[in-house]
Amino acid sequence: MGNKEWREFGRTEVIDNTLNPDFVRKFILDYFFEERQNLRFDLYDVDSKSANLSKHDFLGQGYCTLGEVVGSLGSRLEKALGGIPGKKCGTIIVKAEELNNCRESVMMQFCGNKLDKKDFFGKSDPFLVFHRSNEDGTFTICHKTEVVKNTLNPVWQAFKIPVRALCNGDYDRTIKVEVYDWDRDGSHDFIGEFSTSYRELSRGQSQFNVYEVINAKKKGKKKKYLNSGTVTLLSFLVDIEVTFLDYIKGGTQINFTVAIDFTASNGNPAQPTSLHYMSPYQLNAYAMALKAVGEIIQDYDSDKMFPALGFGAKLPPDGRVSHEFALNGNPQNPYCTGIDGVMEAYYQSLKSVQLYGPTNFSPVINHVARYAASVKDGSQYFVLLIITDGVISDMAQTKESIVNASCLPMSIIIVGVGPAEFDAMVELDGDEIRISSRGRYAERDIVQSQCLIEVDGESHGLMLTSESLQGSVSSAVSFKMAQLVFIYMLLICIHPFFPTFLFVSLTGIRPTVEFFA
Repeated sequence: MGNKEWREFGRTEVIDNTLNPDFVRKFILDYFFEERQNLRFDLYDVDSKSANLSKHDFLGQGYCTLGEVVGSLGSRLEKALGGIPGKKCGTIIVKAEELNNCRESVMMQFCGNKLDKKDFFGKSDPFLVFHRSNEDGTFTICHKTEVVKNTLNPVWQAFKIPVRALCNGDYDRTIKVEVYDWDRDGSHDFIGEFSTSYRELSRGQSQFNVYEVINAKKKGKKKKYLNSGTVTLLSFLVDIEVTFLDYIKGGTQINFTVAIDFTASNGNPAQPTSLHYMSPYQLNAYAMALKAVGEIIQDYDSDKMFPALGFGAKLPPDGRVSHEFALNGNPQNPYCTGIDGVMEAYYQSLKSVQLYGPTNFSPVINHVARYAASVKDGSQYFVLLIITDGVISDMAQTKESIVNASCLPMSIIIVGVGPAEFDAMVELDGDEIRISSRGRYAERDIVQSQCLIEVDGESHGLMLTSESLQGSVSSAVSFKMAQLVFIYMLLICIHPFFPTFLFVSLTGIRPTVEFFA
């Protein structure tokens, strides 16, 4: 993880005498879209009951990230095993499923019938108090209904409550409901109570959900006491909160495009003072930003083929200035294989183009917007990463492009590098004031900006090393990007193609697996 040390997370059960085991044991992990969560799976042939792994035969190991698993089609990832030179070790299949019991909410409505009369000059003013049972046997109030005045047959308004608050996700845990008569002075009169559970309530309106309200004191005093009225469940509707992860697992593809600033303000790439300088010892600011953000997002792009563009440079052979050129030199096919392929194309382009200007964003934004405009069914979402060093030259055109793209399935991540002022970049972010162009406002915020500050040739502020960059820039922009994808889907009323449920499970081809995170 962050300290580059592996720790054992758990072990599967041992399955005897098979080369194709299907492991049952599941592991629950906290998933953070904005972080790179590395996983390692070690497989062993168990020869004894010893817990010491050195006593068993090593069969191979596999590496992946949790994001790779989640981002795979159906959240099912198959990986070849290695670790033994010259030997085929088989494959491992890892499947992720999201815990859903804490994402459920339930809408319920109740009515009362023939409740006890508590007011001398009237009937009763009844309300309900719901209590969740705790592990130690105590109860905690989790909901109160409104008061219905002067009636023995109240109908309370429907209310929505998270299942976690109602029963902590345990469908069989006792739920105690108390019925009171409201008094102005706060000394509410106890009418009675009943108990139920989420599982019972989930049967909906039926004879099973008509509850006798019992007052234990009255019952102890009166032999003919039956009840203090009844409370009936009128409706029960479960609502599962949709998350960004539901869309990814449902098949929504993240299409990642990179655009890099090749303007002269970056400095001569041959000089160590340049932001584009290729040091043999460390990554430059552009490469760091590209690696930090790209390695997170690439896990959610199934084909790992990324268009890589540049802007603000003179191109060979005629010195034409371009603000939308392919880093690999092929405008018909600007795709690079993985982030490593993008990095290689970036390095090669530095050797062939001449840094020039100005700093125009709108051409690359329009480039991605053309693709996004052709897919509006929720199956694809487009992310443009712009890495730049300076003031935006075409601010008016850029605002117009962003406003036009705000209705499309796309987001823009802008990472600023170097010592320049980035006020315009922050303005485009739209967190405080929604951007507008020619009297039109953006339908939603689609821009996330992040600045890296470089002073005296060294990186400071948010970025000190590639590791700290990974933990700051990637976290900030990736978390915001997940929000932007989710908001877009909600705005156009697109639901995930299928829901996600329960746990992280492992299947593989060897008898036991040790799991590291």
